[in-house]
Amino acid sequence: MNQQTPSQTLLPSQRAQFDIPADVAYLNSAYMGPMPTVAVAAGERGMRAKLNPWTIAPVDFFTESETVRGLFAKLVNATADDVALVPSVSYGMAVAANILALKKGQSVLTLAEQFPSNVYPWIEKAKAVEATFISIPRPSDDDWTARVLERIDANTGIVALPHCHWTDGGLLDLITIGAACRKVGAALCIDATQSMGVMPFDVQAIQPDFLVAGGYKWLLGPYTYGYLYVAKRWHGGMPIEQNWIARKDSENFAGLVDYKSDYQPGARRFDVGERSNFALAPAAHAALDYLLGLGTQRIYATLKHRNDAIAERARAELGLDTVRADRRAGHYLGLRFDGAVPADLPAKLAAEKVFVSVRGQAMRVTPHVYNTEDDIEKLFKVLKAAL
Repeated sequence: MNQQTPSQTLLPSQRAQFDIPADVAYLNSAYMGPMPTVAVAAGERGMRAKLNPWTIAPVDFFTESETVRGLFAKLVNATADDVALVPSVSYGMAVAANILALKKGQSVLTLAEQFPSNVYPWIEKAKAVEATFISIPRPSDDDWTARVLERIDANTGIVALPHCHWTDGGLLDLITIGAACRKVGAALCIDATQSMGVMPFDVQAIQPDFLVAGGYKWLLGPYTYGYLYVAKRWHGGMPIEQNWIARKDSENFAGLVDYKSDYQPGARRFDVGERSNFALAPAAHAALDYLLGLGTQRIYATLKHRNDAIAERARAELGLDTVRADRRAGHYLGLRFDGAVPADLPAKLAAEKVFVSVRGQAMRVTPHVYNTEDDIEKLFKVLKAAL
């Protein structure tokens, strides 16, 4: 196999494709990703169409959303029929919780300090049927995969996990966990918001039952526009809302008075109402196009290279620890202090136009393709002055 050199693999900074001032070091994509200018322009064109609604034809309710559905499917190695358009992770997980069976005495597994949108639905689901809700404690060695595998047994009904932990990037081996779930007949529900678009993901290898990703972080898209992958075995499930566009033959506006019991094919029945959003859909389309053009493998290699360097330097120059590299998602970094993160540190950084976030016991440093070496230098300069 031919080995690529780093210059062939790593992406140059994409700063010119974003509206980020030169003096701003935005290292906070895990909080909210800035949209590339091409996506903002697409959203503006979509919004302006509403100035003249007579130019919006019935077919326009379908074309853009179908394109977006297909683009997301490419990211996860699925088909467009497997993808529903949803406004949030909580909506997608509500779909999953509505469909999946859980019996009294079975258990639902989640992680300690997991993002709430993939926790609250399962707390309520377990409560409703008298199942056991289990929050797996944070492992001292950061090996989340081992702790999850230890807890999967014959009583496990649902395993609800992230791809990486949102506080510090702790990584889970979802292929191995997926196999363990199938062995005992447990469903696997994944929140991939903190990895989708920048970390390779293959539903054929992992075989989740449901996967949800919000589009406004690493996918660089608009807020309230996300994606739900539904395994084919659940395509016949009951959606949580009954909207007109999800029904068969909804393309025929004149025929909408002829109510249909059948749905559009595949996962489309799970689409949120008004999924055709004429401002958000074009913006999401442009953002996905942009990321797919760069290539997930190259994005991940670039971000891992940068974060590994930050982690090494933070350890050597500031004495800050991180999740060890082989147990951390390469695009994600949580800097750990000796004790809690100083309460005033984020504000001190923001005052110098360096933007990060604190979640749990870690200060997240999450660059994306728009960052530069100057951003990293500024981060360390301000950290050294503040600590």
